Amino acid sequence: MSHVVSESPVPPTRAPGDSLHTLREQLGAAARTARAAALDSWLASLFPAHVPGVSLLAVGGLGRRECAPFSDLDLVLLHRGTAGIDRIASALWYPIWDAKLGLDHSVRTVPQALSVAHDDVKVALGLLDARHVAGDELLSTELITAVADQWRRTAVRLMPQLKEITLARWATHGELAFLLEGDLKEAAGGLRDVTLLRAIGRTGVADTMRPAARAAHVRLLDTRDALHLAVGRRVDRLVAQERGVVAELLDLPLPTPDAAHGPTESVSHGDALLRRVASDARTVAHALDDAWRAADRLRNGRRRGLPTGGPPRRPVARDVVEQDGELVLARTAIGPVPDPSLSLRVAAAAAAHRLPIARATCEWLAAFCPPLPNPWPGTARAALVSLLGSGPGLLPAWETCDRYGLIDAWLPEWARMRSLPQHHPVHRFTLDRHLVQAAYEASAYTREVDRPDLLLLGAFLHDVGKGLPGDHSEAGAPVAAHIATRIGLPVADVATIEKLVRLHLLLPDVATRRDLADPVTISTVAKAVGDAATLDLLHALARADSHATGPAAWSDWKGRLLADLVRRVHTALDTGKLPDPPAADPALLRGDLPAVHLDGDRVAVAAADRRGLLAQVTACLALHRLDVLSADASAVDGRAIVEFWTQPRYGSPADPVALAADLRRVAAGDVSVTQRVRARAMSARGGAAPRVVWQGGAATDAVILELRAADSPGLLFRVASALDEIGAEVRAARISTLGGDVVDAFYLVGAAADPAQRERIAAAVLAAV
Repeated sequence: MSHVVSESPVPPTRAPGDSLHTLREQLGAAARTARAAALDSWLASLFPAHVPGVSLLAVGGLGRRECAPFSDLDLVLLHRGTAGIDRIASALWYPIWDAKLGLDHSVRTVPQALSVAHDDVKVALGLLDARHVAGDELLSTELITAVADQWRRTAVRLMPQLKEITLARWATHGELAFLLEGDLKEAAGGLRDVTLLRAIGRTGVADTMRPAARAAHVRLLDTRDALHLAVGRRVDRLVAQERGVVAELLDLPLPTPDAAHGPTESVSHGDALLRRVASDARTVAHALDDAWRAADRLRNGRRRGLPTGGPPRRPVARDVVEQDGELVLARTAIGPVPDPSLSLRVAAAAAAHRLPIARATCEWLAAFCPPLPNPWPGTARAALVSLLGSGPGLLPAWETCDRYGLIDAWLPEWARMRSLPQHHPVHRFTLDRHLVQAAYEASAYTREVDRPDLLLLGAFLHDVGKGLPGDHSEAGAPVAAHIATRIGLPVADVATIEKLVRLHLLLPDVATRRDLADPVTISTVAKAVGDAATLDLLHALARADSHATGPAAWSDWKGRLLADLVRRVHTALDTGKLPDPPAADPALLRGDLPAVHLDGDRVAVAAADRRGLLAQVTACLALHRLDVLSADASAVDGRAIVEFWTQPRYGSPADPVALAADLRRVAAGDVSVTQRVRARAMSARGGAAPRVVWQGGAATDAVILELRAADSPGLLFRVASALDEIGAEVRAARISTLGGDVVDAFYLVGAAADPAQRERIAAAVLAAV
């Protein structure tokens, strides 16, 4: 069997000399169509001539003519039981592999294809995009027509299976709208979900591809094409280092600062890209939510049969009724002058009852609900607090309202914060989602505070200063106060909200960076907080903020430190007296030396008093892959005592027998462990330029050296060794790791009070880092 082989359409590559203009010519719908046409022509040239009953179909991106620069090929070889079909398939597949193109292929008859599609919803979705490429066109048409008819008949039955698969994918890849490095294809709101929208639309249950969804789809395709060209290979995850190039390829304009919202920090092209991707992903995700509900209504209606006159209506709140699983307006709410608080009350009812708001209701509210007066009426303020405190129902209700522009009508500042990236690696969400998530997390602590309403509002507003020049806590305090005034809070409550925003980092910063046994630490926090009620609000806010930030921002150790700090400050506020520092472990003050105590994540060592014990024990912990969270050092009656709180670096606890043995050797003066760690640490040096900051007046009997640097293996050992070698005495240390960065505080006593000695100490630390 002979066939003509033409040169394969090799995917474009990004040569060093390629200009942006050259690469931009490969972007857009026309470029995708041209790539599909070139691949069609090449595949047709591979197909054997004059073989009846055999055809080649394209599915996936080629079937939709949405070929990205480095897309794989998804092909189906269809036949009617033709003899020698394996030989025909090999003649097709091998040239594709030789051309270094990715290939997903299958060989089937029409009945086989329909049978697999009937049982496997993924196959059914793929065949819906099938398009004839070469061979027997009547055979291709037969399958394409049969697949479409079978899908219309079976789709409603397959929807639960399809939704289960989709939810599993979302759980793996997250929500594209809120991720800093999301997968443009697989994440919720990505290109895979657009395929679902089209498939559900083809059942006729809903108009899924409305203009906004179609426009978002095109922009997401353009972004993926630009990402392929920027990287030079197939990749769907929009990682940070590629965002700038992708944005330039797309020729995205930088947003112009809005005078109504005040000055903003400089915005990069990468930020502009993230905000556009987030907006498009939200549009797709919201359209898919509507499509799922339409399919569910159809399936449920078929199962139970609809009563005469349509679905029943059930009142759920003032002016709000539930109809067929969605919230709609009561007939009495629709009048010539609607209540300005109506949209907020509908949102609060949706969140409280965990029911979606009907699309027509959202559109009506966006078009006809009048603006809220300044200040807000009590009904609107109560509805906002109810919405923020509704728990799991908050996030979907808020997202729905945001999609239809209702949030901007409530809070004009929201436009500045929407989809604003947060670049620190500990953050998993964009700013707007982080604020809503913080309110959701705060709802778990409302029973612990005197004013749960202020906790919810404070959590929701705590980061409103991000994106503005300067420290976001200071910049956000007046913004939060302005919003609190507008929504109608009394003057005293406005002052509390302003304080919560200004001080929302105080407790976690102090707890993780300062010596909690030092009276100056406690008195400083007590003076800043002022009263016990505010302290409880800040404690709850700190926990909610940490949980909303991401897993790296919270740990049991941080929770213990926060609780310890709050307990001590409460004592100072309640009694007017500073609490006594914790007593040393009696077991370390007597008995034979050296002494080693292991108690969970606590490690304590006592040895004959000498310099360098802190660094040496730190080396031993590093050798056993234990990260130090906090450290205390003291000398009592000729004994040097060091205590550490640790956590396993890779999740598996250290062997206590081996660890105790090495610690005893170190405490007895054996330097072999230190030498092994020093060699490892020297080979691991690197990272961003470090900085030393001196904190004067923050401790009773010491000055605090605060090191801000990139984290690296052996960092604490190198710093502790440098301090020991230059003669600085460390009384305590607090180790704080935030993603890839550390902010470590060392309490230095003695000669560190001398400015000249401080310079030498700082130089030694920076050299060690």
